[in-house]
Amino acid sequence: MMHRHAVPSRNVAGALLAAVALAATPPRHRAPSAPAVVSAKLSEWKVELSEATIAAGPVTFTITNAGSIPHALEVEGERIERETPLIEPGATATLALTLKPGTYELYCPVGNDSHKKLGMETHLTVAGSGSAGAPGAVEYGTTALGGSPAPAAASVQAIRVTGGGPVIQILPGPFPFPDSAAPILQAFGDEREGLESQVKNGPYSNNVVRSRGTFAFTAWDEGAVRDSVDGVAEFATQDGAHWKLVIDRVQTKDVPHHPRFGGVILGLYYHGVTQVHTPLVPTINSAVAVWAFGHLYRNDVLVTDNAMVHVMLLSRTRRDGDFALACWDCSKNKIEELQLQILPGPGEPKFAAPGGFLFVNWEKSSSRKPAS
Repeated sequence: MMHRHAVPSRNVAGALLAAVALAATPPRHRAPSAPAVVSAKLSEWKVELSEATIAAGPVTFTITNAGSIPHALEVEGERIERETPLIEPGATATLALTLKPGTYELYCPVGNDSHKKLGMETHLTVAGSGSAGAPGAVEYGTTALGGSPAPAAASVQAIRVTGGGPVIQILPGPFPFPDSAAPILQAFGDEREGLESQVKNGPYSNNVVRSRGTFAFTAWDEGAVRDSVDGVAEFATQDGAHWKLVIDRVQTKDVPHHPRFGGVILGLYYHGVTQVHTPLVPTINSAVAVWAFGHLYRNDVLVTDNAMVHVMLLSRTRRDGDFALACWDCSKNKIEELQLQILPGPGEPKFAAPGGFLFVNWEKSSSRKPAS
């Protein structure tokens, strides 16, 4: 007996075809996806993100200032450049954007990007929609195997500085802009008492004497732990003594209150009103700032192999003639003043000089890129 295959009725067949066609046709109106949410934590001196990679599309950044001074967040890349207003310590802000695939730089723009130069920057990868977080994803040039960001090749920057013009020694005395510095000192916590004593009798004063001397050095900015410096300064002080300083190694230990100061930093806008380091220096732009250790000699006799040295080639703060501090905000002045400050090493006695320190300025100095 032969069995005949059942044939579906015309109505049933039509319904099946319609169902198949409906399944194969993408819907015309999908519900919009919720924006990605990325938390950003700002502090001295870093930016921490909750996500390293997100999918393209809308994103809301929730930013918290966990530091002790004001910060902000800027997102830059793929023709986008947006930033938050200034965020006070302990406060939060949000920034809503729509990001295309690519790599974005996120950083703190405060102080003409000084906070960025001190380490407050990171990167966010925006992948094609739906591919965020894929394990083992590789994008050559920006991503290492396994999806981890590839370390950027270190770029070596160097500067050669030569001291020139009149030379002055700065002696202890009152700071000329105490009223301007006072509000900023409020943020300095445990250091405030010591700084306020320097307002009355500190190294940044108008108590100066003419001197003479030479100073030349080369500094290499090679990253957080590889910076180097090589230079010699020779100068006379108000008591007729002859001093010689040989600097051959950088100091990378964090400076109190504002960590990540150390070594060599090129192109920094700080001090004064910037809330980056002490306000007991007018606001300045520097071509280079160096923190180093040196061998210090007085009248050809070794004083210490561990002198703490701070050098800045910065915008002019002092006027010609009497060399008094001439401005509270000096950041737009010509960069030609070379400051050399030398302090005893940790636990060592004060120097045989007024205040126990040495502070010498070359007033019309110059810099250039050294021969490779």
